[in-house]
Formats: sequence, structure tokens, C-alpha cells
Amino acid sequence: MIERRPFAKLGGANHGWLKAKHHFSFASYYDPSRMNWGSLRVWNDDEIAAKSGFPPHPHADMEIITYVRDGAITHQDSVGNQGRTEAGDVQVMSAGSGIRHSEYNLEDETTRIFQIWIQPETRGGTPSWGAKPFPKADRSGRFVTLASGFAEDEGALPIRAKARVMGATVKAGERVSLTLDPSRHVYLVPAKGVVEIDGVRIEARDGAAITDQSVLEVVGIEDAEVVLVDAA
Repeated sequence: MIERRPFAKLGGANHGWLKAKHHFSFASYYDPSRMNWGSLRVWNDDEIAAKSGFPPHPHADMEIITYVRDGAITHQDSVGNQGRTEAGDVQVMSAGSGIRHSEYNLEDETTRIFQIWIQPETRGGTPSWGAKPFPKADRSGRFVTLASGFAEDEGALPIRAKARVMGATVKAGERVSLTLDPSRHVYLVPAKGVVEIDGVRIEARDGAAITDQSVLEVVGIEDAEVVLVDAA
């Protein structure tokens, strides 16, 4: 089953410095049919104006993955972590028993991110943060695991959930396949470009909610950059 969720019909808010679209219920946007997709709880499509951002605020018991599409985001938190994550890179924060952090766009251009929240397997634990570059060339024509709760996924940023965040770049006319467990929940969003999945056209920033599929075949209609979550 593949359900297309068009970008234009997503919930959202415009705060001036922040333009946000929500694939799932978040903040003032509430849709009881869009609360989660398996353990995937939040997928926000954020555009953050230059020299602005999120002041310090708390989180607990959530795995928060930030995929930077354009620009860069600068992180600082209450346990001493700090770093700048730029386009093509990924950061992960395991909120654990509780953490406060800020995320600012200190650049001279708009920063665009996907922020993805996945519910952890267990509550509590020591908070942690990490970031890593994932060159787009290394993802050409194949899915690469960016963050994972599975020990066998060497090279991925660790999360505390039985889930994976994956990315691929797909050229127009190219087909990229991925084997799936049909009992799990997959959510795919093209950061850029247009793809087709089993005859369903998925435009840039649309969501595709996928389940009961043993093989995912993504066809590039345009050169595309796709991100997906495979969750319990």
C-alpha cells in the first residue's frame, strides 16, 4: 500500500523566520489520522531564515534526526555538545531522560531541513548528540543508511529505536530498489525532484506512506534526492 500525501495539503505554520510543514500532527496542527506512522512520530519540513532559529527548549524520550537539505544548522545543548551541520550532513540527538538544546541558522542564506522524530524503544537514558557527513555521491543509485538502531548498520549514526533513516540520489530514468519487511512502516519524502513508486508519482516534498511492501522500487522521473524512514 502506497499513500501519497501531497505537500500542498500538509499542515503547517508561517512564523516569519520559520516556515514549517508538518507531515504528522505537531504543535497547533492536529489531525487524528496523522498522529504517527509506526514509531515515526514527526516529520517536519522546515525553512529557517538567515540569522534566526530555535532558542533553547527541552526534549525527552525521543530520537530526533535532522537532515540538512540546504544551508547549515548550528546546535548547542545543555550537556555540552555543539556543532554545525551543513547540507548533505545528518545530526542525531537522543533526548533520553531530558536535554535542552538550541538550533540556529547562523548563515547568510535560508536553511532547509527535515526534522524527524522517532519514538525510542525504552524511556530515559543519558542524552547524546552526534553528526556526520554523508556525501550525496556515495548515495548515487543506492540507499545508504544514515541513522539506525541496528548494530549491523556500520557507519550510520546510532539511534535508540528499531528504525532506520536512509537516503538515496536517483537520476532521471534510474531505478533504485530496496528490500523491505512488509510488516513495517516506511515513509519516504523526496527532498528534491520527482520519483514514481509502483505507478504513484511523488513530487518534491510530498510524503509517501508505505506498508505491506516487500520490495520498494523508486524510479527517477527527474533527478531526485530521497529520504526515508523504515520504522516498526
